[in-house]
Amino acid sequence: MTLIYGHRGAKGEAPENTLISFQRCLEHGVNRCELDLHLSRDGELMVIHDPTLKRTTGLRGKVIEQDAADLVRHDARLGGPGWRQPCPIPRLSELFERCPFEHWQLEVKSASKTRSVQLVKAIDALVKRHGLEQKVCITSSSREVLRAAQQLAPHLQRGLVAEYAWLDPLKVAKHYDCQLLALNWTLCTPERLLKAQKQGLHVSVWTVNEPALMRRLADFGADSIITDFPGLAVRTLS
Repeated sequence: MTLIYGHRGAKGEAPENTLISFQRCLEHGVNRCELDLHLSRDGELMVIHDPTLKRTTGLRGKVIEQDAADLVRHDARLGGPGWRQPCPIPRLSELFERCPFEHWQLEVKSASKTRSVQLVKAIDALVKRHGLEQKVCITSSSREVLRAAQQLAPHLQRGLVAEYAWLDPLKVAKHYDCQLLALNWTLCTPERLLKAQKQGLHVSVWTVNEPALMRRLADFGADSIITDFPGLAVRTLS
């Protein structure tokens, strides 16, 4: 059976990477999610896709330049589906407290060696505090991030985010001892899928929003899909 992950919560239905978006995902009975992380200036894990605030809040500046207490006051509903109430940027700790997902893909964008170490250490500490060691996977397309995760938090699952075919994703995933492969749907051929699964990888395909594609990937035997429309995915695959 193909599992469903909500992409940034339920990105197609509510403002991405906000509490309301993750709650909407859970309301559909989808208890797995994917989200994006950046560090605040004071070292807290903030749930936001871009390194800058502009696209989702309309404000100037970088996430890393502001403290968490200021970031959580910013309204992040810009650019998504229309929403009447303000939707603040959440701390990851708030989502861990309020959203009972059974599995989380925590994506870390490319980062310097130092930043990668800081991010992985922060994730590890927070995951331990909430007792979620068996329920999270640190995912990234960045070798620096995967290396840091492999060295500093080997007890947590790792996942390679693969968007382009020019790097052999299976080879890279094996090198960093990954358990999950987050594969762009354009790269998901039946052959590659089978080869990855034989390598012991859970293959999670993104971003899958069309019912016909959802069904096709399920027929291929994809382990999971990541979608902006978890409600539609439930109706299509049930």
